Amino acid sequence: MNKTNPFKTILLCACLCLSWAALAQQPAPHLSKKEPVMTRHAEGTFDVKMSPPGADDATAGTAIGRFGIDKQFHGDLEGTSKGLMLSAGDPAKGNAGYVAIEQVTGTLAGHTGSFALQHMGIMENGGYKLTVIVVPGSGTAELTGIAGAMTIVIANGKHSYTLEYTLPAPQ
Repeated sequence: MNKTNPFKTILLCACLCLSWAALAQQPAPHLSKKEPVMTRHAEGTFDVKMSPPGADDATAGTAIGRFGIDKQFHGDLEGTSKGLMLSAGDPAKGNAGYVAIEQVTGTLAGHTGSFALQHMGIMENGGYKLTVIVVPGSGTAELTGIAGAMTIVIANGKHSYTLEYTLPAPQ
């Protein structure tokens, strides 16, 4: 029968307890507190050119329209974007929908880089709902980690935007 010295057992337990206590006092690297994220606000205008590469052939139902998007942003966001839009419905009767993705490249409040925007719009009985979000993980360079949403307003033939966004603190 193998006997263990009680003094060695107590010493081992004490060392383990002290080690665990020391580890518990240090935050885990992935659980450390992050700097608070502040929501930022950008606004301005943009010019847009739509170029229809053509409608898809529809065997039944409504044709799907495809459009290239080229934008020039002015204001807090200075840059350009290129994208693609798909649409369907009967806008002349006030009912349609569209989805789009565009890649924005430029400077946002002094931060240079690019990010993608995803659009989803519905027009029903003349009223509309539009959601435009920054695609998660799409930010590059000084815009890496950008998150947010854009509001687009069209009034008197002029386009304007408001972008509510966050950027991680510089490392």
